[in-house]
Amino acid sequence: MGVFSRLSDIVNSNINSMLDRAEDPEKIVRLIIQEMEDTLVEVRANAARGLADKKEVGRKKDDFARRAKEWEEKAELAISKGRDDLAKGAIAAKRKAEEMIDLLDQELKAIDETVSKTNEDLSKLQAKLKEARAKQRSLELRHNAASDSVKIAQQVHDGRIDDALARFDRYERRIDELEAESESWALGRPRTLEDEFAELEGEDAVNAELDELKRRVAQRT
Repeated sequence: MGVFSRLSDIVNSNINSMLDRAEDPEKIVRLIIQEMEDTLVEVRANAARGLADKKEVGRKKDDFARRAKEWEEKAELAISKGRDDLAKGAIAAKRKAEEMIDLLDQELKAIDETVSKTNEDLSKLQAKLKEARAKQRSLELRHNAASDSVKIAQQVHDGRIDDALARFDRYERRIDELEAESESWALGRPRTLEDEFAELEGEDAVNAELDELKRRVAQRT
């Protein structure tokens, strides 16, 4: 047996309540959608049969209406020829045809009511199917987001990453030591002629900037 046994069960169902009670909401919503889609196909087939029945009954009604008209014409002909006996027979046949027309009218009315009700149910069923598919999409998104969060958490708390970062720290420390060792070779070395001139050029630049600042201060005061 499916999740739903009748169309009315689907139309009147509360999907949120069903999912709240379900141990596996994703599985349940898949079953709901499958049941709805199967029911939708069945109801549409019934609606198609109803429309076909309506056309068939309509043709029968038209046929009996044609017969009633023919019997009326025959009754008139018989009267004009003085054959009242034939006229009575034609009138009786006409009345039987009219009785069939009344029965077929009742059948058409019942078919129209059934088709109308089926159309309403189809609209409600399609709305429920749309709701269920939206729930399915929401559950998929939440499931994917939760899975991603778990993966990220596993990465964050993975000891292998901490070990790798520790290796980076040790490697960076080793580079610092090599750089310091390189710089240490320059300590205590006598100053070269190039060093002396570089220092003089630096002093000239500092003095020039000092003079410029003094000039601007003097202008403001």
